Amino acid sequence: MIYRFRIILDNDTEDDVFRDIEIRETDTMEDLHNVITQSFGFDGMEMASFYMSDEQWNQGEEIAMMDMSEAGNEVKMMSTTIIKDMIHEASTRLIYLYDFMNMWTFYVELGEIVEEAEGTDYPNLMYVHGQIPDQAPEKTFEADEDEDDLYNEFEDDLDPNDYDNLNFDENWN
Repeated sequence: MIYRFRIILDNDTEDDVFRDIEIRETDTMEDLHNVITQSFGFDGMEMASFYMSDEQWNQGEEIAMMDMSEAGNEVKMMSTTIIKDMIHEASTRLIYLYDFMNMWTFYVELGEIVEEAEGTDYPNLMYVHGQIPDQAPEKTFEADEDEDDLYNEFEDDLDPNDYDNLNFDENWN
């Protein structure tokens, strides 16, 4: 069977940037990684990971390019994980992060599962929409109102950037 995915750049600009690809269900997550990087014009030399996702795009289990986990915390590897073992009708979404320094973030969603077409080479780039920007879109993170209180633990009106008036000598051991 052939999986048809839409890969959308998490982009705060007006222009949508996405690719539609087809890939065999028996290919690996590394094959999916390779077709994504190629279809967006990346060289594929940066670190990347997939994350399982729910309907609200919450990040779940990691499928890593390289095992950088500590002993006892095993991570699924792209090279040995088969696409159909992770993605199916009941679980259709992934988050794909490419280049951890720039944090290119993509939403990957299974659109449909179809029969293999005779004479078609897979993976297959079906459709291209929009041009990827020169730099990864900046991420803006908004804290919940309750989280703001975490940073106001001490109500002492001290300015931590005013080093001359912090009186280090008083508490120095």
